[in-house]
Amino acid sequence: MESIEVKYLQLDPAAQVPRYATPGAAAADLSACIPAPMTIAPGQRALVPTGIAIQLPHAGCVALVYARSGLSIKHGLCMANGVGVVDSDYRGELKVPMINLGSEAYTIQPGERVAQLSIAPVYQAAFVQAQALDDTQRGQGGFGSTGTT
Repeated sequence: MESIEVKYLQLDPAAQVPRYATPGAAAADLSACIPAPMTIAPGQRALVPTGIAIQLPHAGCVALVYARSGLSIKHGLCMANGVGVVDSDYRGELKVPMINLGSEAYTIQPGERVAQLSIAPVYQAAFVQAQALDDTQRGQGGFGSTGTT
């Protein structure tokens, strides 16, 4: 697995540095940097600070913030925006927008792992108007058109 250097600032002494749980992990865990437990009621949204800011090495990178699967399946706690996109020129604190889609309130503890951070390559498209697009087997089929499951 290739490595890339990402600088970070610890904005709060209690903030935890993003870390990979296993050698094969594709994303590093982000932890809540909160002074006290934070309860999110069913249907409620909250912005969870991490106390960390990052600097991506160049414009060809993006940091993507994903939900943790355990929190989502066990408690219904997900990213309110699906996936967070951290642009290469952003220097502010990483904050995790969360929503509780579960049926019970969930309390986030200080230092609890709340999301995952992945670094990926990015391309800016040069959009070119066309008169037609190449044909494919799938064509215009969408939303379930490639199978029944």
